[in-house]
Amino acid sequence: IFVPQKTQVVTKEESEIGVKFAFLTPSLLSAGGVMVAFAESLVAIDFSSPGKKKVQFEVVAGYVNPAETWSSLVPAVNDGTWRAHTALSTVKEEDRVGVAKLPTTLAKGNNVFFIVGSHEEKYDSVPKSWEAGDSCPTGCGWGHTVHGPRAENDQLGWTHTAFKTDRPTDPGWIEGTLPTGGAGALTENGTLLFPLEGRNNNGDIVSVITYSTDDGKNWYFLKGIPPAKCFNPRITEWERGDEFWLVIVLVVRICTSRVTWGQGGRRLSGHSQACGSSQNRKPFWITASIWMPSSPRPFRKGSSCCTFREGTPRERKWTRRSAFGSRTKTARFHVGPVAMEHDVEHSNALLCSDGALHLLQERANEKGEAISLARLTEELKTIKSTLSIWARLNAFFSKSSIPTTGLVWILSDTSSGGDTWIDEYRCVNATVTKAAKVKNGFKFTGPGSRAMWSISRWGPNKQYGFVNHRFTLVATVTIHQVPKGSTPLLGAGLGDGAGKKIIGLSYSMNKKWEKVFNGTKTAPGSTWEPGREHQVALMLQDGKKGSVYVDGVIVGSPEMIPTLETQGFEIPQFYVGGDEGDINSSVTMTNVFLYNRPLN
Repeated sequence: IFVPQKTQVVTKEESEIGVKFAFLTPSLLSAGGVMVAFAESLVAIDFSSPGKKKVQFEVVAGYVNPAETWSSLVPAVNDGTWRAHTALSTVKEEDRVGVAKLPTTLAKGNNVFFIVGSHEEKYDSVPKSWEAGDSCPTGCGWGHTVHGPRAENDQLGWTHTAFKTDRPTDPGWIEGTLPTGGAGALTENGTLLFPLEGRNNNGDIVSVITYSTDDGKNWYFLKGIPPAKCFNPRITEWERGDEFWLVIVLVVRICTSRVTWGQGGRRLSGHSQACGSSQNRKPFWITASIWMPSSPRPFRKGSSCCTFREGTPRERKWTRRSAFGSRTKTARFHVGPVAMEHDVEHSNALLCSDGALHLLQERANEKGEAISLARLTEELKTIKSTLSIWARLNAFFSKSSIPTTGLVWILSDTSSGGDTWIDEYRCVNATVTKAAKVKNGFKFTGPGSRAMWSISRWGPNKQYGFVNHRFTLVATVTIHQVPKGSTPLLGAGLGDGAGKKIIGLSYSMNKKWEKVFNGTKTAPGSTWEPGREHQVALMLQDGKKGSVYVDGVIVGSPEMIPTLETQGFEIPQFYVGGDEGDINSSVTMTNVFLYNRPLN
């Protein structure tokens, strides 16, 4: 819809209509039943003096009726009857050029609010160069009610206000705050929130949230000093009353009378990277664009959806693709990718409006950077189907004694072709080798009989990074006969290439349970009984405290384990049934559950 040298852009005064040579950093929202697409617009200015050619940045907005068919919208864009409007204009003089970048938006009823990073660049005739002035966020509010089948014909009513902030003078605070694009968030009590980033006194990038309780008249920062070296913040409503930043591991809690932020643990999820560097590893996730469903929620209460930008190391190059996932309570489901390009980092925005899912994406064409709009029909069907399955499972478990808080993975009665144990949450399946299907699980017999569940952060299943710090793995097991040697039953691999187990449970020929911590096996004295059904559990707390339980009773005592950061590895997989047993090993494993928290 924003096409270089083609899309007609009306000036704010409606005195001119022209084209731009590029469009960048899209943002998408819905207000008054109409979608509003934002973007940076770039136009090259060739001044009369030699060497004074410069690029002017402004913010443009375009209306799209969510119910409009693509067959009518595309021709309207191509023939120039669909037009974008200048939402924020900047100065253009002989020695001054304005820059307005990174529109970050949200809607409140029929009102649209957005902030941009703005500054001016002035030409210095002595060194014959352009010098940038001070940067500052600019707040804008829009009080116009959009209506009609083609709302782009209505006159825009943008009002420009100064972006006011009460900047604390505490040591370690930040300066030069700017938005980073994407979307803001609206709390239940009407508070507006926008993510920003700046630099602290040490020069490190810091991400913060600014908020307004009076519709943009006054702006404040959240109290407290956030961690350094956290950047590209994105904010979304994840549960009612909670705000989460993905990628920078901050959790923001919104109350009716106050706004605070707090540390959310080492990782909010596998999609986020701990602030700063660890073991000299680069962050895997490059950025994230979050979509917040408007109220009432378009899918199901407690569900949300987001898009991610991921970078995959491949032959020393980066492949970046847009992917998006759906989440309810604690489960994650990967729906994408929806686009992929090599060695190019493009931004995107996702919105559900009027029962349809839309992707607004920056992409390159033969004339420059364009902004495309796509309707993701099949992906929306997949999301709704998955959420329906989750709701059915949650309703079933709520009637039993099985805890559901923190439950993220279920291996039970669903399999495919005998070699795949399907996750009931439709997230990540386990691979089965040399095993026979039984009700609610598999029977593992002899050497090489096992199930492996891959969760490596560097593979396709990155949403389970929490297992490096905390988890509970529960399974129901029946050992059918006494083996001739120690046989692995359940555990987590270390990923050191040597098959070391960071935590696990084995059973021996003398009918003893053997717990495994950091590769060391001990037999505290607890015994197992052939043919009897046992419930076993492995638990990791705070990344360093391991426990093993059988039938609700701890085996031996908890043990301290060197943290994975100390060892320089991560947990890449869980194993079920093991594969190191002798010819006499025979065990049935059913109903394997993974929680993202320690159970009591």
